[in-house]
Amino acid sequence: GSGNAVARAPVAKTGTDPRKGAPLAERAPAEKTRKKKAKAVGAEASRSEAKLLSIAPRTGPLSAPLKTLGKRLGPRLVAVLDKKGLRRTGDILFLLPRCYEDRRRLRTIAELIPGERGVTVGTVKTADFVPGRGGKRMFRAVVGDRSGSIAATYFNAGPWLKSRFSVGKQLVLSGEVRASMNGREMAHPELEPAEDLENTTSVHFHRIVPVYPGFERGEQRSFRELTSRISEQHAHHLEEPLPADLRRRYHLMGLPDALRFIHFPPDDADLEALDAHQSPAHRRLAFDELFFLQLGMALKRQGIKAEEGISFDVTPERLEKARAALPFQLTGAQARVVGDLARDMARPEPMNRLVQGDVGSGKTAVALVAGMVALQDGYQVAVMAPTEILAEQHERTFRRILEPLGFRVGLISAAGTAKHKREVREAVAKGDIHLAVGTHALLEGGVSFQKLGLVVIDEQHRFGVLQRHTLMSKGLTPDVLVMTATPIPRTLAMTLYGDLDVSIIDQLPPGRTPITTRVFNNEQRARVYEAVGAELAKGHQAYVVYPLVEESEKLDLEDATQGAAKLQVVFPDASVGLLHGRMKPEEKDAVMEAFRDKRIQLLVCTTVVEVGVDVPNASVMVVEAAERFGLSQLHQLRGRVGRGAAASYCFLVAGAARSWESTERLGVMERSSDGFVIAEKDLEIRGPGEFLGTRQSGLPELAVANLVRDGDLLSLAQAEARRIMDADPKLQAPDHQGLVKALEERWEGRLALARVG
Repeated sequence: GSGNAVARAPVAKTGTDPRKGAPLAERAPAEKTRKKKAKAVGAEASRSEAKLLSIAPRTGPLSAPLKTLGKRLGPRLVAVLDKKGLRRTGDILFLLPRCYEDRRRLRTIAELIPGERGVTVGTVKTADFVPGRGGKRMFRAVVGDRSGSIAATYFNAGPWLKSRFSVGKQLVLSGEVRASMNGREMAHPELEPAEDLENTTSVHFHRIVPVYPGFERGEQRSFRELTSRISEQHAHHLEEPLPADLRRRYHLMGLPDALRFIHFPPDDADLEALDAHQSPAHRRLAFDELFFLQLGMALKRQGIKAEEGISFDVTPERLEKARAALPFQLTGAQARVVGDLARDMARPEPMNRLVQGDVGSGKTAVALVAGMVALQDGYQVAVMAPTEILAEQHERTFRRILEPLGFRVGLISAAGTAKHKREVREAVAKGDIHLAVGTHALLEGGVSFQKLGLVVIDEQHRFGVLQRHTLMSKGLTPDVLVMTATPIPRTLAMTLYGDLDVSIIDQLPPGRTPITTRVFNNEQRARVYEAVGAELAKGHQAYVVYPLVEESEKLDLEDATQGAAKLQVVFPDASVGLLHGRMKPEEKDAVMEAFRDKRIQLLVCTTVVEVGVDVPNASVMVVEAAERFGLSQLHQLRGRVGRGAAASYCFLVAGAARSWESTERLGVMERSSDGFVIAEKDLEIRGPGEFLGTRQSGLPELAVANLVRDGDLLSLAQAEARRIMDADPKLQAPDHQGLVKALEERWEGRLALARVG
């Protein structure tokens, strides 16, 4: 499809990275990156708890249960590992270190630097329980060497600690060093007896030492020994899944070497690169994850392309007639996307296209033209929206344009009488309703179509893969058009929708006015009200949005309710309405209707207004507690105004609890109105999991690769996956057998959803 150009990366001939020029394996981050960055990496790593790479082999020596390793494991460690889901020998190799400690040279206590992690060795001088803050007991031990002493403190400590710190014993302490009133201290340091300190082959000393996620300090040591034993004895049993020529092209380490390097790096390894998960070995594993993700996607695409679909009539006359249904001219960008859709719809295999367009770029118009193509050919169209409000708005738009042309439009809704709902469903099943609009209700078993030809899904990120699957299975193999106004950064789009062709509407229709965005704090609220009052005086309308955070839904609901009462006092002459998720559909409709008809001037609402509501006369959007919203969500909200000819404003009022991160986020909103710029920034600040709100169903988890950081690797991985699939669509070549096996293991049966975009 034509959309692939978006995701195509220049593939380097010499194994160099196309953007940076240095061979992938050699590139390391700048030596002295700021401490803040290292801290952020550490925080990200500790948040990610024990993420297991999804590639531990299911067969061969590495699939043997850990219990078979004999007594040396100890029942306590086996229980801990079992709880983490680490049950086979191979699982151990694929649990990657969270960070590393430099124990190539132990520092004296005097050399330890407060604010950094340090490792030192000393003799226990004193150790006892002492009164701590708030009357609680805490444990404090003082350890000294010739250069000075340091305190080890533990809160909520049990009596067993005292036996670990017997006076006169030599111990190795590692952890974060702090400066306290009584000198240096470490809170909850990791302890190790110093007896094998002289042992030059010890896995715990005289080297860069791995620290694993999710283990208590005392368990690190035994887990490290276990990992060392398994990587020595078993890593070479790993099958290398990547073809040799691919590894050569990008200078990628072999898999067994990469894993050994990650667990026990050589002495000359770059510690900073290791800690940032940017070492050549980490890059190899990140490439691996992204490559198999893309290969799985490419297989799904192939499954779709191989199916028999509908070949629609898109002759110039038909297309012209479809375009003529619209009461306005398409923009250049819209016309380009309609061209993409027409080409896809003409082909015999099913269309599977994602149309991304910023808020207000006119995606609905494009969907309408595609709908007309299907309707003129005698097929039905299903349009699925994420909320009732949006479904009703679509129904109104489609009815206004299609009914004069003789096509019937129906709304399948959860609201209304049982009799009415039954009548609409029967009309759809008989083919009397040509275009059906609905929310999740369209997926119900009781809804069937006579001749479904096109499925339009609005706001894709609200629907899981499986829901798309259900809807598609209602037609023979209908064409699918997925639309989203949430600009999705390119790297994320390639990951989530690697199996869809992508088109972007990157131009706003004429007549849309730019929106002025300003950030205010609580103390400046009077200025916000003044500006809102001025707009109301001109006869315009305003939204005031309150956050709705699940945990405290009741509390926030009061916020909006109290907010409405307060605003009625501030603007006594205005009519104030309230809209929130707890209202019945009929009540919501009545409020929206009144706002649309200008009977309500000021609408107080929770985020139900976020997606697609269109009231051209509204010129102000006020977002309360703006720091609680994600960037993409704020951008969506801002897009509710500026739909008419009047100059429009978005005021973000930030609460007192602003963090550095939220200040940065709100600043991005002031500076940019480009949804794609905002989405990239949002992904950077929040990471993919949070960016999407929920984990997208149907994709393997990423343990090493990071979509923000590894965009270059993702482009290479996608280009390689597609190159292999083009050359060997069924992966039958002998050197692709390893790929097939690895794919099955990583996607664990999820490729059965091959038809689902």
